[in-house]
Amino acid sequence: MDIEKIREDFPILKRKINGNKLVYLDSAATSQKPRQVIDTVVEYYQNHNANTMRGVHTLSEEATEMMENSRKKTKEFLNAKNNHEIVFTKNATEAINLVAYSWGEKNIKKGDKIVLSISEHHANLLPWQQLAIKKGAELVYLDIDNEGNLEEKWEKKINNSKLVAITHTSNVTGIINDVKNISKIAKEKGAVVIVDGSQSAPHMKIDVKKINCDFFVFTGHKMLAPMGTGALYGKEELLENMPPFMYGGGMNKKVEKENSEWNFLPYKFEAGTENVSGIIGLGSAMDYINRIGIDNIEKHGNKMIEYALERISEVRNVSVIGPKEYVKEKAPILSFNVEKVDCHDVAGALNEYGIAIRSGLHCAQPLHTRLGINSSARASLYLYNTEKEIDYFIDKLKTTF
Repeated sequence: MDIEKIREDFPILKRKINGNKLVYLDSAATSQKPRQVIDTVVEYYQNHNANTMRGVHTLSEEATEMMENSRKKTKEFLNAKNNHEIVFTKNATEAINLVAYSWGEKNIKKGDKIVLSISEHHANLLPWQQLAIKKGAELVYLDIDNEGNLEEKWEKKINNSKLVAITHTSNVTGIINDVKNISKIAKEKGAVVIVDGSQSAPHMKIDVKKINCDFFVFTGHKMLAPMGTGALYGKEELLENMPPFMYGGGMNKKVEKENSEWNFLPYKFEAGTENVSGIIGLGSAMDYINRIGIDNIEKHGNKMIEYALERISEVRNVSVIGPKEYVKEKAPILSFNVEKVDCHDVAGALNEYGIAIRSGLHCAQPLHTRLGINSSARASLYLYNTEKEIDYFIDKLKTTF
């Protein structure tokens, strides 16, 4: 990977913040967008803008073909069986809610057990929490050790469960869960499995056939695509038996005064006008990732987090959240706290030097509570970050705190 050449593709990296060159270390919140994706969105609006699936004129047919091409790319990106298993959503949150309202409302009964990990992002916790309250189901949490690894006896907690909802990669500790093994054990016990891939899809090869999960969700804006894009993968036989999540134009086959028939997959889950430009941009983002190579992106991420962990160990009064040393099962996410300094003050001070990090609970409050901390600062890395940027970040941590 030629990192300097890659960086040339990202216009925003030329910005200056407070007179300093931007050092963007917040890709777990949202990634920056390469010129190729930006140009794709602009080109769509300049030359192809029309509503999809609803017209026989040239622009509508072009827009439909471009959007469906992105569906094909998504299918290939995840190694799904066919295009019907890919439902476009505006993000992973909507995709999880779709499953909770559609599959969950139909299948979860009073007394059923829903298993989550304590590391879940709120997007993969609140929908199941609220469904459990509504249905009288039981919520069971898989615990972790102090570095974020799943507890040793997690298999026993999955017994007699109806659903297992698990993050592939924690957005706080960076720990990568063995979702293939979790799915295998859960399905042997009769549970349906949904995997939140929001933090894994940007960094590693995803193969839903090998994972053998029932549902997999991801969000586009964390992997170079426009905001307002994401997708739900669902096994075709499950999606076929799920009622629609929303009702309106495009998701119906026939509408009469007293009753209606729903469209075939995946369109029965895509009511109304989609974010067509964003979805086309998502396809462009996947093209970009494929050109560089997801394996190369993963290797670069491993190199960056290993170096960042090594360098931050030099900073006094800083505690790392998650593994303190490099392990293979960790994404390029570095959460930390500075002793006796609020994480927002840390982020604010670094911003003065043009360094963008995240601070707060990262939509993972139960995880912070489990680890005995109120909040944390987080530096997250992606394909455009360099060791030089990490050095600058660490040096400013040292001299400021």
